[in-house]
Amino acid sequence: MRRALAVMAAVPLMFFAAACGDSDAGASGGKEAAAGGSAAAFQVTGNQGAKPKVTFPSGSPATTSSYRVVDEGTGPAVQAGDKLIVNLTVWNWDGKGNAEQGSSYDTKQPETIPVDTQIPKVLQEGFTKVKHGGRLLAVLANDAAGGVQQSQPAEPTKVFVLDVVGARPKPLAAATGKETKESIKGVEVTNPGGDKAPTLTTKTDLKPPKELVVKTVIEGTGEKVQPNQTLTVHYTGKVWGTDSEFDSSWGRGQPAEFPLGQVIQGWQKGLAGVPVGSRVVLSIPPDLGYGDKAQEKIPANSTLVFVVDVLAAS
Repeated sequence: MRRALAVMAAVPLMFFAAACGDSDAGASGGKEAAAGGSAAAFQVTGNQGAKPKVTFPSGSPATTSSYRVVDEGTGPAVQAGDKLIVNLTVWNWDGKGNAEQGSSYDTKQPETIPVDTQIPKVLQEGFTKVKHGGRLLAVLANDAAGGVQQSQPAEPTKVFVLDVVGARPKPLAAATGKETKESIKGVEVTNPGGDKAPTLTTKTDLKPPKELVVKTVIEGTGEKVQPNQTLTVHYTGKVWGTDSEFDSSWGRGQPAEFPLGQVIQGWQKGLAGVPVGSRVVLSIPPDLGYGDKAQEKIPANSTLVFVVDVLAAS
């Protein structure tokens, strides 16, 4: 299991969650664990919705994780199981420079954090004490990394200030809307109705399009996807002309979730502007896919064909 927090530009909390998700550490709940040793000893200034400033207590960093509700918020209460949209700022608490490690206020890309067992218990508990619009301070010491081998060096204690923007809407089960009868010549999509997966057929002797082609199979009625959003989708991908399936979220029984800006160019260009609830079929030329780099089940210079249900975007 990984232990370290990856300190990158946006400091994704999800990577930290992967390191510490099986924590057995309890929360101090804002109570003083020792002088200067808990979340209660910090001063946080600045309005919720803007990058905070933190004044650290004197003395050595805490060795016990804790949290404190800085601002309860006035919106809906956070519930276990919510996928929160959160702005976060993180510092290394070393008792010296206490350097800031990153902030989503700088990158302008809030994180999505599930309130479940993927995150340390101190955060599981702390989030359920605030509402949308609230602010939480969390001290995550090495006791949050339960089960880590003792031979690994200790990570610096982390201090997070987390501003709850809201919660992601629950995704649809499948595309819903009016069938358009649109198609790509040489490709067939069969819609079984309800929540069942569509059938994609790409066995054809026709040459693939040289440019990106996107056709709407079912037109949804939701908001249009924006390039900077995180999507929840169901999809099946095949290689043009072979009918060879290389990936399917329907086959795994679990929708995929990803920032649109972090996938292949064909998806970025093809899904931006698509209304949530839609089913689309995309033919993606090699230069917008994987090019001359062969993947596990995808030969080099392949044209990729996807049928995609856009279930949520936030």
